[in-house]
Amino acid sequence: MKDKITVIGSLNFDIITKVSHFPVKGETLGAEDAVVAGGGKGANQAVQAAKLGADVFMVGSVGKDAMGDFLLSSLNKYGVDTSHVRISDKVSGLGMVNSTEDGSVTATLVRGANFTVSREDVDAAEDLLAESDIVILQMEIPMDTIQYSIEAAKKAGCRVILNAAPALPIEEASMKACDLIVVNEVEASFYAGGKVITKDNVEEQAAAFANQFGNSWLVTLGGDGSGLYTEGKFRYFSPCKTNVVETTGAGDSYIGGIAYALTKGKGLEEACEFAQGCSAVTISRFGAQDSMPVLEEVERYNQSQK
Repeated sequence: MKDKITVIGSLNFDIITKVSHFPVKGETLGAEDAVVAGGGKGANQAVQAAKLGADVFMVGSVGKDAMGDFLLSSLNKYGVDTSHVRISDKVSGLGMVNSTEDGSVTATLVRGANFTVSREDVDAAEDLLAESDIVILQMEIPMDTIQYSIEAAKKAGCRVILNAAPALPIEEASMKACDLIVVNEVEASFYAGGKVITKDNVEEQAAAFANQFGNSWLVTLGGDGSGLYTEGKFRYFSPCKTNVVETTGAGDSYIGGIAYALTKGKGLEEACEFAQGCSAVTISRFGAQDSMPVLEEVERYNQSQK
């Protein structure tokens, strides 16, 4: 039975500082608190799916350094299989994140070993793809590898979720090969040629994307909820009610939750409903992977919203 989830993507060692405001040019700002945590969009999405109970495998690369050791240990702790994570001579990916009191974040990323992930790494995971139901990709590894991964995943009969973040140019054929593309409002604006995407026009834009590429599109709008266009119809999801502590990993939690729900036989709309609970719990805590919920917590939260 094809029920595995394979994530091909990034792993970052995150240093998250809690600040009163974002520093301006020339300012030395004292942080109120700091946390180090495993991160990277790929690793975060893998962790969320694994914490829910999915059988998850990570394909990527870390450096031969203490940060790489930490990242592998963090994934293993949450049940993610790291046997396809290669050790690189490059430094491990690094994220330096500032988080303010209202949960807003800014980040600087060092690509490092993430940008050594290659076609050869994907080829080495061929047997794994053959056993996978879903392959999840983001845009924190080389574009050539992303496009090759999409092709390999479809050849293996997998469903492909592409989190087009950060938004970058990608071949139209690769976009069309994906089953679900997930973007936030900023990334949606990039693919819409600079058009500002809001709650008022998200249905129109999601439909335009879906019709252009022949697949499903999920556009997240932060505090304004999200919009899904799939199989010729649009569904708007109102934002969940929760106490926002910090938003790092919210989108990754959402995607990991969707993938888990899809492997359990839920339809895409139902999967999005479920995954909203994942994000809501995640942003009520500090950090990314540590803050992501297990299945019982999501079910409890979703039940409380009914």
